[in-house]
Amino acid sequence: MAPSNDAVQAATTPTTLDFQLQNQTTSGTVYAYITGQAIDKDNALFLLKSDGKTAYYPASPSGSNQALGADCAIPLGAVGNSVTVTIPRLAGARLWFVRDDKLTFYLNSGPSLVEPSPSNTADANYNKYWDFCEFTFNDQQLYANISYVDFVSLPISLTLTTSSGQTKHVAGIPADGLDTICSGLTSQQAKDKAGWDKLIVKKGDANLRAVSPNTGITLNSGLFDNYYSSYVDQVWSKYASDSLTINTQNSSGNVAAKISNGELNFANGAATYGKPAAADIFSCSSGPFAVAGKTEKDAITARLAAAFNRSNLLTNTNTPDGDKVTDYYQNAVTNHYSRIVHAANLDSRGYAFPYDDVAPSDGNDQSGSVFDGSPKSLTVVVGGGTASKNGNQSKNTTGSKGPSNDAKTPTTTQPSQGAKKSINWKDILNFLNILKRLPCFK
Repeated sequence: MAPSNDAVQAATTPTTLDFQLQNQTTSGTVYAYITGQAIDKDNALFLLKSDGKTAYYPASPSGSNQALGADCAIPLGAVGNSVTVTIPRLAGARLWFVRDDKLTFYLNSGPSLVEPSPSNTADANYNKYWDFCEFTFNDQQLYANISYVDFVSLPISLTLTTSSGQTKHVAGIPADGLDTICSGLTSQQAKDKAGWDKLIVKKGDANLRAVSPNTGITLNSGLFDNYYSSYVDQVWSKYASDSLTINTQNSSGNVAAKISNGELNFANGAATYGKPAAADIFSCSSGPFAVAGKTEKDAITARLAAAFNRSNLLTNTNTPDGDKVTDYYQNAVTNHYSRIVHAANLDSRGYAFPYDDVAPSDGNDQSGSVFDGSPKSLTVVVGGGTASKNGNQSKNTTGSKGPSNDAKTPTTTQPSQGAKKSINWKDILNFLNILKRLPCFK
């Protein structure tokens, strides 16, 4: 996934970068929005105005849920048209697209941005066709990825062109990718009756989006309760006698664990885990998988949570370095959403759960990312009309180091139950500290 530390540290990026945004939907009404934290302005909240050139730094409003003070809807024009926009260095950034409508963002004190939410049925954007990709552009590199961690709706592809003329590509799903995914979820529901059809959100008779199990649980309390129980019990039984080895892919190297006193205990007190519930596995961040703030344990958690989502702990006692992509999702109990989403992508890549960047050292990237220390431009195509799998950047040269950009984006979504919360600055600092530890951000 990420280049070596030395290669990234030696790189210097320009202070601004051009993105080419192309409309390959079937609609002539598509808008883009760009949000993030302006690195060169003390991480100030940033949005790009509708001209695609002018920065908008909102002031802190006196109340909650206030409208933006500028037009930030960038029109992409007719089908096949491309628009060039220019961005400054940004952290935790998102590039949003919406078809046949505009998106509604709000401001809270801080200022903080209240974003569209796929898990709040009262959100003004809930019944619209929208999606996003993620990126961080700093003085060392551009890193961008497509994300299905929360949901899938509009096809998005990425093509990064470097200053040397090299291209790096993530293909995304084709134009009918959402329908393919929804069909797959329906088929899986017919097989195990576990609730996969509840992940399909419709607008009339059309598929609007497919949400992840984590989002689905927010929308439907009790969904997937006990789904992983039999698999977790089998894992606990296996490692009561066998030893599990996890390569942390950092200075801690390999760490071993066995079950004792009902818990999965790693040597030298590195980490201890009770049995995770399905919600813990799908979210990768609750119960025993909650972030500990300790480098070694969090590295173990990422790899353990990924192995549960991919259900390869019964077939491989050495993870992730002993894993093969062909072994992922082969158990009857697995993250079938992730399996189906990967299968629908033209190059099988894209974040489908928060630790989907976990991969064997020198293994193939699953997360759907492109990155380079000398970027020239990034082309982002929405709609899938010209989707192809050429020019993939698929090799993971250092091994995974953590969660997706999506999981740590320092802005505020419109949460369920109609509540609108403000940004947590402690989370932002944690996000930046995590970036410092990642080779791809050093």
